[in-house]
This record gives sequence, C-alpha cells and structure tokens, in this order.
Amino acid sequence: MALDRRNFLKVAAAAVGGGAVSACSGSKEKAACCKEDKSACCKGKDAKLNLSFQEGTPPGASLNEKFDFMEKLGITGFEPGGGSLAGRVKEFKDALSGRNIHVSAICAGFKGFILSEEAAVRQQCIDTMHEIITAAGELGSTGVIIVPAFNSQVPVKPHTQETRDFLCEQFDQLGTFAAQHNTTVILEPLNRREAFYLRLLADAASICRDINNPGVRCLGDFWHMTWEETCDMGAFLSAGKYLQHVHIASRKRRSMPGEDGDADNYVAGFKGLKMINYDKYVSFECGCQSEDRAAAVTTAVQLLRDQWEQA
Repeated sequence: MALDRRNFLKVAAAAVGGGAVSACSGSKEKAACCKEDKSACCKGKDAKLNLSFQEGTPPGASLNEKFDFMEKLGITGFEPGGGSLAGRVKEFKDALSGRNIHVSAICAGFKGFILSEEAAVRQQCIDTMHEIITAAGELGSTGVIIVPAFNSQVPVKPHTQETRDFLCEQFDQLGTFAAQHNTTVILEPLNRREAFYLRLLADAASICRDINNPGVRCLGDFWHMTWEETCDMGAFLSAGKYLQHVHIASRKRRSMPGEDGDADNYVAGFKGLKMINYDKYVSFECGCQSEDRAAAVTTAVQLLRDQWEQA
C-alpha cells in the first residue's frame, strides 16, 4: 500500500484507536495496561460526581433544614457566598458538624476588581479577597472564585499583553496567599454579555499554566460555556489538571437542570470530566422555575446522576 497522506492518516488512526482497544480489551490485559500506563487505559477510573449546592438552592428556612434536605439527596458539597463569610465561619462549622457535607468553593463576594485602572479599587479587591481566602481556609474550602472584571466595571485596563502580564502577577500573589491558607483562587470565565475579558476555559487554564502556582486554578460553568465554548468536552480537556470547580444550570434560562428540557444535556461535558479524572465538585448555580423547589431540585439531581452514568 502506497503510504500517501490519506493512507498514513488511516494507519495512524488504526494504531491509536483500534490498537489501544485491542490491547486492553480483556480484563487481565486491561489491568496490566492500567498498571503500566494509567493515563492510557484508565481514563475516568477515579472520576466522581460530587454534587454541591449554593445556599439558595435547597428548600429550607434554616441552614440545618437545608443541610437535612441535602443529606437525604446525598449532596456532599456546600458553596457559600463570599460576602460576610468571615462573620459566618462559626455558623457554618456548627451547622456542618457531624454531617457528610463539606464546603466546596466560595462564590466570589469580593469588592472592587483586579483589572481596575484605579489603584484604590484594585487594593479593595485584594484586601477583601484576603479576608475571604482566610475564612475559606478555616472552612477547608477548595477555593475562592474570582472574575477579573465584569463588563459594568470601569475604568478597566485594556485588552493587551501588558494587562495579561499584570493579571498573572496579581493572581500569582493571591495564589501564594491562598496556598498559605491551604486553599486556592479560582478564575471563572463568563460569557461575553457579563464579562468580555475572560470567556474561554482554555484561556483561564493557560493563565494558570503560565503562573504555575498551585494556589491558582480555574472553573468551568456549563451556563457560560453554552454561549462561548464550541464543545463542552473539549473545554474541560483543555483545562485538565487546572480545573478546580464546576458550576451547572439549565442551558437556556439558567434554572434547575432539566427545566429547559432537551437543551439540558451535559453528557459531553461529563465525558470530558471523566477523561481528566475530575473528582472535585459540580455545584448548582441557578434559579428555579417551579413552585415546588424540593421536587425540582430532586429531579435535577437525578438527571445529572443519570447523565453521568451515560457519559
């Protein structure tokens, strides 16, 4: 067979695809392969769907009522807001004591913004982030979510290489502070209607890579990814080891998963999470259209678990 470009691609595809499948097709062969090269044959082996709720997600008039509901559904993560977090550390610790629920990420809550042209506004962001990071460390949180700049925040630094370098410098410092408190700062890309500066998960991951600080990680949000990413699976693969947290909502109205019908398909994204052995939290950040919140949340949880299995 003449090895022209077309035949070369066929041979390469067969070697990568068919060869890998046949080499690990039997249980003994697969076990041996996994022992030798886990990355090649054991994708998804350690992945787990750990669901998390923000404080407003579950029904309940008190934290204890909310946590009781979460435990019945097997929800193991809780994502509080960062605003006034320092003053609520004891409240959260007391309510979580003896429960199989842990604090996942902290949802923002900082003041100011890091890309402001005004030094005082940038300092306000740093000071409030330090306060939230310290409280996050006390709670054993996986990290504090931060957005470089929302569209409404002006005056903002221009989209230049110098601005990116400045952002890396600032996040490196925040990441070092976070690591000292056994947590991280988590960069969140948003859709262009909310924040034009950082929109793609690959861009956030590249910033994490360039900083190369264990205290700096990124987040993927299915809602924002709906409008910006060409492929959920590809987006999560591009994030790889830098992915620290995931947000989820319905894909049209940012409501409970499932409330937008067939549009609420997360299987491709879940496949990507399994491929990178993601074992952190997938957290609800959404509203609710139904008057029966308990039923809507329960249905949403079951939908995600079913789609995780499909993936």
